[in-house]
Amino acid sequence: MEKNTGSSSGGLSRHIRNNRADGARYEDAAVRYLKEKGYRIVERNYQNRCGEIDIIALDGEALVFLEIKFRKSARCGSPLEAVDSRKQERICRTAMGYFAQYGYYGDGACRFDVLGIDGTGLVTHVRNAFEFTGQSSVY
Repeated sequence: MEKNTGSSSGGLSRHIRNNRADGARYEDAAVRYLKEKGYRIVERNYQNRCGEIDIIALDGEALVFLEIKFRKSARCGSPLEAVDSRKQERICRTAMGYFAQYGYYGDGACRFDVLGIDGTGLVTHVRNAFEFTGQSSVY
């Protein structure tokens, strides 16, 4: 049995690079969409020990944590279905880390949105896609 070590000559490594490039391209499209809607981008690809948040933006006074999901086809479900309860909890823990690092941003509310992009380029933006789940206190 042959193992793929992820070397640059292997197909798996090329696949991962392509996925990252595709992800960056769709995040760029999401940023353009959000700016057209009047959002101000605060940070992209914020990371801490709990996870990553694709985009953090201001919508008026509201600080918005956005998860961007792309699906080439509906075969694997819609992009929005990919943000399950485990992913939501990880995003919430990461947002808590953001607040611990930078403090609460302004007097406005914060919310969690999901922006889905399908294979045709259709953007679906769900505001307040889920509530904060403060079940696990990491910070």
